[in-house]
Amino acid sequence: MNYKYTSRSAEQTIELAQNFESEKFPNMVICLDGELGSGKTVFVKGFASSLGIEENITSPTFTIIKEYYDGEMPLFHVDAYKVDENKDSFGLTDCFSKDGVTIIEWSELVSELLPEERLEIKIRIIDENTRVFILHPIGQQYEELCESVL
Repeated sequence: MNYKYTSRSAEQTIELAQNFESEKFPNMVICLDGELGSGKTVFVKGFASSLGIEENITSPTFTIIKEYYDGEMPLFHVDAYKVDENKDSFGLTDCFSKDGVTIIEWSELVSELLPEERLEIKIRIIDENTRVFILHPIGQQYEELCESVL
């Protein structure tokens, strides 16, 4: 089952992320896909701030994975946009078992490395401020997550 959420501002996108953060669990994986400027990093910023991470969140395009340990639980922020053909060598799968939350931007580019259970979020740009989030939970825990948040 898919779920749909319409955000009419960056603040509403942050609020959505904060709602998911409030229901977090160890080894949670959130996959974000959408064109440039769709709000992927805004979502991560909202999630990170709710975890208590005070560091400035930017897209880890060149480092690929940024790890944050100063919040309630570890956050692994992944940007797969620049991953080349050596996908196995950048350590993504290691993040899935570190008892933190992994959020992957451009996850469709590393789909073969994703865990069996995860939350996939596709973001569509409607206009300058409006975004539609299509949430596709894969696995019972992610179904329950969507039911409690939306």
